[in-house]
Amino acid sequence: MPPVVIDIRSAEDSRDVVHRAVQALAEGQVIAMPTETVYSLAASALDETAVARLLVAKRRAANVRPLTLAVKSCDDALDYVPQMNGLAQRLARRCWPGPVTLVCRDDHPASVLTQLAPAVRAAVVPSGAIGLRVPAHPFFLDVMRMLAGPLAISSANRSGQTESKAAAEVVRALGDDVAMVLDDGESRFGCCSSVVRIDDHGFKLLRPGVVSEQTLRRLANVVILFICTGNTCRSPMAEIIARQLLAERLGCQPDELEDRGVTVQSAGLSAMSGGGAASEAVDVMSEMGLDLSAHESRPLSDRLVRYADVIWTMTRMHRQSVLARWPEAGPRTELLAVDQMDIPDPIGSSPEVYRSCAKQLRTELAARLSKLEL
Repeated sequence: MPPVVIDIRSAEDSRDVVHRAVQALAEGQVIAMPTETVYSLAASALDETAVARLLVAKRRAANVRPLTLAVKSCDDALDYVPQMNGLAQRLARRCWPGPVTLVCRDDHPASVLTQLAPAVRAAVVPSGAIGLRVPAHPFFLDVMRMLAGPLAISSANRSGQTESKAAAEVVRALGDDVAMVLDDGESRFGCCSSVVRIDDHGFKLLRPGVVSEQTLRRLANVVILFICTGNTCRSPMAEIIARQLLAERLGCQPDELEDRGVTVQSAGLSAMSGGGAASEAVDVMSEMGLDLSAHESRPLSDRLVRYADVIWTMTRMHRQSVLARWPEAGPRTELLAVDQMDIPDPIGSSPEVYRSCAKQLRTELAARLSKLEL
């Protein structure tokens, strides 16, 4: 029987289409869904018969090439790879949802993979490593949110053939081996996801895709973020002092830090975009041999918080404000002062107060950065 093809662009009720897709998956069917890269075959990873059907559709043996496991989020991925290292978590947080598949070692006894059927584990983790992805297509994400478990996925084509970039190509390639095809027109990128293997020594690009190796290297950087109110005094001074201290530690120039795997930024909870640093801050930094004259203030944003590995705030109020809006950032957000005291705002004060603030920032940064894993 040929597959049911549903054009989700013209559907009167998109929720009904989502429910139909979820029902098909729950019944053990193999369906094809759009992603931002290419069309994907999907089967419930909780159903070994469904996964076997997917492999038949691919014309692939379980031990030839692992299927990818589609999960809901970075937090969800930790259930499958409990010891996911910092690099993998950084890339997951910054690349998902998106066109990147992360391959991580997974032989941890607490992994929920141990609850999957042996035949499913053989298809997704044949050699102790698992590929995880959160596709960025809104329909795919809606389906994932309504499922109890993960999906086993692969590109919607026979093994060795060209990936399908449109629903009609899926139908021609797979025929009645797929029960349902969700049509959303041409894929956004029309190119496979980048497959990245992570280990304790770094990452290796296993398959080139949408995201280049150069971009992945930038995304893999450790990102340090300083937060104050207006991003004109304390946080920009902390940023430029931190750059100097990190450059000394790594034996490079401050402008070479990003190439050495570290990005240092600052922002303000009430900042205006493009404002300069306070003149007193510029003068005091100049006395320390640091140039703050080119600083441009910027407001704190979702992207800055999501990308940051370490968020250091100047006061408890700053930290509380961050967590009120971004509670998921709690484990990464601390007061800069080791003793958990506020660093007072010098705005409107004398140069001597600015010097005292800069001295305190340098002392706290020396303590904090010495313990930071890079």
